[in-house]
Amino acid sequence: MKNTRLALGALVISAGMLFSFNAFQKTATVKGTVTPADKAKTAWAVSPNDTLHADIKNGVFEFDDVKAGTYSIIIEAQEPYANTRKKDVVVSADAPVTDVGEIKLQPK
Repeated sequence: MKNTRLALGALVISAGMLFSFNAFQKTATVKGTVTPADKAKTAWAVSPNDTLHADIKNGVFEFDDVKAGTYSIIIEAQEPYANTRKKDVVVSADAPVTDVGEIKLQPK
């Protein structure tokens, strides 16, 4: 009975530590615009450790809860435009928002 209580206590403490560690991980928001707005479908943020996607509405996209790291932002475009990539977007846990600015789609 004593061993069971000890094991249960250790499990509770371990779970608490795990959840508290995750609560302290900082994330950021990545946002930007696309022109022409009506030809952009989906935005992707791709890193070696993470892949995120966001809808583009009225030429604006925003990714929430982005982990720190270096990302490529890929804009999925409609014809006659080509998909477009912006490389080396650095997201820092110390900066709440990373604005990648305007991404201009180019014809194929």
